[in-house]
Amino acid sequence: MPIDATAPYDDQNIFAKILRGEIPSEEVYRDEWAYAFRDIAPQAALHILVIPHGAYVSWDDFSTNASAEEIAGFVRAVGKVARDNDLVEPGYRLLANVGAHGGQEVPHLHVHLFGGEPLGSMIARRSQG
Repeated sequence: MPIDATAPYDDQNIFAKILRGEIPSEEVYRDEWAYAFRDIAPQAALHILVIPHGAYVSWDDFSTNASAEEIAGFVRAVGKVARDNDLVEPGYRLLANVGAHGGQEVPHLHVHLFGGEPLGSMIARRSQG
């Protein structure tokens, strides 16, 4: 069920529980800014989720309220995960869903990293007319 990206942070969301070690995950990367793990229902040959350690509901919340150091650390972590998984060439896709219209389902900022195969068009083309 899509969520409201402006809602207060809920520390009982699944990603908060993963960060606390209450729910197991397959770790790919961890540093002081981010935690990356394999998606349990992959949508591509390689599907990794990267989440910040901080309590941020969405990209909007993060970009508004995180410190410059947190933002830089998180963005660098996403890039490192892509490089460590040999995705820079031939390429990969990043996706961050925000709010109900964006299809966000977990109220903790997360970036999907897809790769390992050709991914096709980003979204279905809308017909004109």
